[in-house]
Amino acid sequence: MSASRFPLLDRRFLLTSLATLPILSASSRFASAQAPSDPLPSWKDGATKTSILNFVARVTTQGGPDFVAADKRIATFDNDGTLWVEQPMYVQLAFILDRVKAMAPMHPEWKTKQPFAAVLDNDFKALAASGEKGLVELVAVTHAGMTTAEFEKISSDWLATTRDHRFKRPYTELVYQPMLELLAYLRASGFKTFIASGGGIEFMRPWTERIYGVPPEQVIGSSIKTRFEMKDGAPTLFRLPDINFIDDKAGKPVGINEHIGRRPIAAFGNSDGDLEMLQWATLGASGARFGLIVHHTDEVREYAYDRLSHFGKLDAALDAAKVNNWTVVDMKKDWKRIFAFD
Repeated sequence: MSASRFPLLDRRFLLTSLATLPILSASSRFASAQAPSDPLPSWKDGATKTSILNFVARVTTQGGPDFVAADKRIATFDNDGTLWVEQPMYVQLAFILDRVKAMAPMHPEWKTKQPFAAVLDNDFKALAASGEKGLVELVAVTHAGMTTAEFEKISSDWLATTRDHRFKRPYTELVYQPMLELLAYLRASGFKTFIASGGGIEFMRPWTERIYGVPPEQVIGSSIKTRFEMKDGAPTLFRLPDINFIDDKAGKPVGINEHIGRRPIAAFGNSDGDLEMLQWATLGASGARFGLIVHHTDEVREYAYDRLSHFGKLDAALDAAKVNNWTVVDMKKDWKRIFAFD
């Protein structure tokens, strides 16, 4: 499905409506991520790779002018489009659409009720026309009204069985190998790596440690409200159809501050939704700082998009990168391979 078929579904619109949100076992990837002579083997030699290596050397050289103690080496990573694919639509949206179709046999009234009828008919123009109200309805039946354990099983089962339409692989395999190597390299250099994503925190936490090496307590994301309940004598958390927090744009620095309590010295993103996180990590603070933007430029091996994309729009942040001397990754030129299966 093409992103252009969702003209009204931009990132912020989706998140404010959804506020919820996934990959091969990471053990072998982490093991191969650090060759003795080259910690970033999937990165081509050049200015981009050198900027990463030089920054890490600066902040880890004991006695050097830019040395940073290990407990302050905090790095935050966006997820969608930075660590794994976000085209032709956000995985979260694909999950919602599939979930509605899976639940449809129990709701025959959906055949004539919008926005459900639009989903069932693959009428994306009608779905977009349903606006925020329609998306909220979809979220209420696909993401809420269940315990956190029930949601984890539903979303995890979906990720384990669903295949991406283009690559014919689970979404969990569409992870960027160079970024996995970067995560491993930073941790080997004494960094603590966090995910700060607009995606749902409860969607990501079950798999981030297995795939990225990032434990659940180091995941920051959007959330819906939950309520504690005793159910059949057992304590549970019940998911409610109400927004709790949106971890996107200006919300990212807020979420980082609330969850981590330290300001990152490095931030990695790919879209305008990451602009404020990059600013928070790199501007107006002392010491060595590093910002990096993944620019999707490879339409053959993945996708090419930036300023006009409905998903993962990169416009203001791309301009800010020039002003603030952030590193911009050209996927076509800077990465030897994109996925582990390349």
